[in-house]
Amino acid sequence: MKFDLIIKNGLVILENGEQNVEVGVKDGKIAAIGHDLGEATKVIDAENQIVSPGMVDAHVHITEPGGGYRDGWEGYETGTKAAAKGGVTSFIEMPLNQVPATTDKASIEVKFEAGKDELAVDVASYGGLVPYNLNGGIQELDEAGVIGYKAFIATCGDRSIEGDFQDVDDYSLYEGMKQIAKTGKILSIHSENAAITDRLGQIAKENGETTLSAYVDTRPVFTEVEPIRKIILFAKETGCRVHIVHVACEEGVDEVVKAQQAGVDITCETCTHYLYFYKEELDDIGPVVKCSPPIREKSRLEGMWNRVLNGDIGFVTSDHSPCTPDLKATDNAFEAWGGIAGLQNNVDVLYDEGVQKRNMTLKRFAEIIATEPAKRFGMYDKGSIEIGKDADFVFIKPDSPYTLTEADLEYRNKMSPYLGREIGAQVTRTILRGQEIYNQETGVADIRSGRFINY
Repeated sequence: MKFDLIIKNGLVILENGEQNVEVGVKDGKIAAIGHDLGEATKVIDAENQIVSPGMVDAHVHITEPGGGYRDGWEGYETGTKAAAKGGVTSFIEMPLNQVPATTDKASIEVKFEAGKDELAVDVASYGGLVPYNLNGGIQELDEAGVIGYKAFIATCGDRSIEGDFQDVDDYSLYEGMKQIAKTGKILSIHSENAAITDRLGQIAKENGETTLSAYVDTRPVFTEVEPIRKIILFAKETGCRVHIVHVACEEGVDEVVKAQQAGVDITCETCTHYLYFYKEELDDIGPVVKCSPPIREKSRLEGMWNRVLNGDIGFVTSDHSPCTPDLKATDNAFEAWGGIAGLQNNVDVLYDEGVQKRNMTLKRFAEIIATEPAKRFGMYDKGSIEIGKDADFVFIKPDSPYTLTEADLEYRNKMSPYLGREIGAQVTRTILRGQEIYNQETGVADIRSGRFINY
């Protein structure tokens, strides 16, 4: 066989660990793994580089269409270009902050049309669980091929915008979980106690608090843990498969692990920023680093890393949720938009912080960025370097520090809390289904070979 592509001389991360092997690609699929594979139309020399499965980022917000309200936020073109540059070959898009939110057949079709011919990487879609789509919307989304569903227990959405996302009350959560259980798909949940965090935030604002440290204090750890316990109880009652997004505290992870041991079909993720930043530095960085759940104390950082390393946390995501600069341009942390732009800097930061600084194995690195999210959400063509799977790769140059600048960013709005930080590894090349979509020397390719993936 003559291959379309052979990758040689790299240290390739396979499911059982890294090996110095060649990888042969044919018709967008991995066709062979071994030595001296023969001839190919194109050969890439990956000497002194790590060849990893392309990242599967399971938590990304693209705000297109903006519905006339959020038209200047992240779009498909810029968002997927940032993914390509960062080594993300596919991601799962959340059903908000676009207008209308993705809650039924009509709204998901609007979204697909908005992304037509704009995708640099592959995109799978979440559908929403909201109080207003319990009469058929969940079933319509299932038929449209969503990969799973997303609900907010924390307060979300703008009630002045028709069709915006909304958080669920207990009844809507319970009824929605019963309906989603019948689809067999996963419900991912933002877990914070709305009544307590909203009131604590209101009191802090009335008392004149403006700092990010004060904002963190209004969302204490127990307000994450309490709803996770409720979700576990509801999951037992309904049989719904569940996933807790962006867990920011060890106690929340530990609740998930206990539930797993009791037979509940539940997993959790954390985000790169919860493994990198800490509360004591937030006010020096500013509102660009505001998010919820909030970034917690430095003393908790290694506890979260330990749970990543030992597998209690299934995988790591970006929760890429950017806005326009004006919504971050305030000295009052309580008034700033809560969301971090991080899609482009998962792979390099996690490689540096995990592999280079904490001796994470390359096998575990590939698991947290690709293998585990692909398995959890049934993306069977993605997530690992195996014969028959999509030829999705990211090349990483270890021990190659650089400082992130605005010029590096592909986002529509050049904001990131990682700006000015030295990152100790670099993404040098990204390949999607055998086609190069990013090269460090030439930039993001002009081709738009990404696809919406339906399940």
